Amino acid sequence: MYCLCLHNELLNIIKKLSYIPVGLGENKFDIEWVRDNTGENISKKNKFYGEHTFHYWFWKNELDKIKDNEWIGFCAYRRLWVNKNYSENKSIFENSLKEIPDEWANYDTILGDEMNLTHLKLMKVLKYGKLALLRNPKAILEKGRTIRFHFDMHHGNGIIDKATKLLGSEDRDDFEFYIRNNTSFNKGVMFICKSKTIIKKYYETIFEWLYKCEKEFGFNMEGYGKIRLYAYLAERFLPYWFKKNSKYLEWPIVFYDLKKNET
Repeated sequence: MYCLCLHNELLNIIKKLSYIPVGLGENKFDIEWVRDNTGENISKKNKFYGEHTFHYWFWKNELDKIKDNEWIGFCAYRRLWVNKNYSENKSIFENSLKEIPDEWANYDTILGDEMNLTHLKLMKVLKYGKLALLRNPKAILEKGRTIRFHFDMHHGNGIIDKATKLLGSEDRDDFEFYIRNNTSFNKGVMFICKSKTIIKKYYETIFEWLYKCEKEFGFNMEGYGKIRLYAYLAERFLPYWFKKNSKYLEWPIVFYDLKKNET
């Protein structure tokens, strides 16, 4: 399990979880961290790509060394996989996933549980989503608050439609249907997978698409919701792709900032 992080001071906590610590971007990290800026890398794009600069590094520098049918997982210092018997009365060290559950045996991929988008308060929709409502008028009702509407509202009106048109023919129509008809997506930009072939195909697909998106949208963007545009596109595409191309199971993820346990 690789735990992606921005803070060097969390090294001991991540090691205590028995995860592999991964340092992202330009921050300084101790030698024990795996870094996304060694070997063949796109680390300089981290503020735009988020977690996917490490996925690129893993694809280009590490994936071929992994045995097939070996579970490989990714989490982050604020989003962690937990056991099904998760309890708020237990510490994160007791709750965190450390062993492969027996029920995973017949699956290729584990995705985080879904984040429901329908519960946005109407006042928030009217305050921040006026332009998005013009393109998605059904979003005035909860059942109309789709992935497409949510993306329009938070990351730029019409951007996800333009990006979808840049996908290859094998995904373009299916992804468009997915974002227009689903009111939730699997959270965390995280997955666990035991097929090297599936992981490699995902990386080939996502990075080909994001490179095309770079040519369309560039990097001259302002505001958190737009600077990390490519991270947010990947966040929506990842669950769609693994659901389409692998036998998957959903598993609980919790938001827990490891900085709370900083020692």
